[in-house]
Amino acid sequence: MNHLSGLIPSTFSKNCSLISINLGNNKFHGRLPKSLINCRSLRGLDIGNNRIQDEFPFWMERLRKLRVLVLRSNKFDGNMSLPSRTKFPFPMLQVLDISHNAFVGSLPERYFKNFRAMIEEKQRDDTKSFHDKEKNNDDYYYLSYVDMIVTLKGQDMLLNRLLDTFTTIDLSSNSFSGTIPPSIGNLKILKYLNLTHNSLTGHIPSSLGNLSELESLDLSTNKLDGEIPSELTRLTFLAKLNLSMNNLVGQIPRSNQFSTFENDSYVGNLRLCGLPLTRKCNEDDGKSMQPAKEEGDDEYEFIDGFGWRCVVMGYGSGFIVGIGIGYMIIRSGRPRWLVEFFFGVGYKYKTKKRRNRAASTHRVT
Repeated sequence: MNHLSGLIPSTFSKNCSLISINLGNNKFHGRLPKSLINCRSLRGLDIGNNRIQDEFPFWMERLRKLRVLVLRSNKFDGNMSLPSRTKFPFPMLQVLDISHNAFVGSLPERYFKNFRAMIEEKQRDDTKSFHDKEKNNDDYYYLSYVDMIVTLKGQDMLLNRLLDTFTTIDLSSNSFSGTIPPSIGNLKILKYLNLTHNSLTGHIPSSLGNLSELESLDLSTNKLDGEIPSELTRLTFLAKLNLSMNNLVGQIPRSNQFSTFENDSYVGNLRLCGLPLTRKCNEDDGKSMQPAKEEGDDEYEFIDGFGWRCVVMGYGSGFIVGIGIGYMIIRSGRPRWLVEFFFGVGYKYKTKKRRNRAASTHRVT
């Protein structure tokens, strides 16, 4: 949080003992120095909110002790799903924040399958005192004291204490496309997942219901379709849900935590129905929707049955037919009573007389 600029120095020598580096919120540009790979003890790297222009640092997969990787709000681009020679990438990673960059292609499924720290719960010995842990486990020291800005439940928050149970993945505001891989359901210890503002398509995978520790899920502003999986109701710790601005359909689940979410979790999905929305579902299958009808409001009966397009087509067709019939009545003068009602008595006789006069004039000419 200074005004440092220029390139990040590339002088990280072999056997570098650096544990944590935070250069966030400055004006650094250029590329991320690959000499950081010499820092085998590195637990955390935060270069968020700079002007770094580079591809995703696949070479950092070999930093086996890395727990925090924050690249947010830079100019990183490229495809994160490219093949890699690292068999078990980022085995200890707990925090991955690459939001607000320009990554493209599909979501990095290979990482979802190998983030061991988000898949397997660690065995803890709670009988040790704080000083014992600090003395015998340098990981604990790093995890206890860290300054890091992350987006949690839609808000930026400063964390200066990172517990070993804290896990988050933020891939928001990029250009990821394709479907959400079911393998993301392997991350059973994940607490925060943010995939908003991408171009993701397909259905919400039911495997997300396996994320039993999840507290916040944001899939908004994508192109997701299909129904909301009922398996998501198993997420009993879920406090924040945002599925807005997609193409979801069908009835919204209402059991467990889903009974606590308001309208803003679902806005922009025109074919969703059921509470908390005012659009009611068909009781037979929950898929057909109709606007909620308020007491004393009979206009919905008309709207449900016809719609404005049908009304316009009906008026237009009736107008054209009416003009045609009126023209034929005027030309033929029949029925006489109707013609005399609109044009006066003797209209047919007067019209015939005018026609005869016009015909005589034509013969004389």
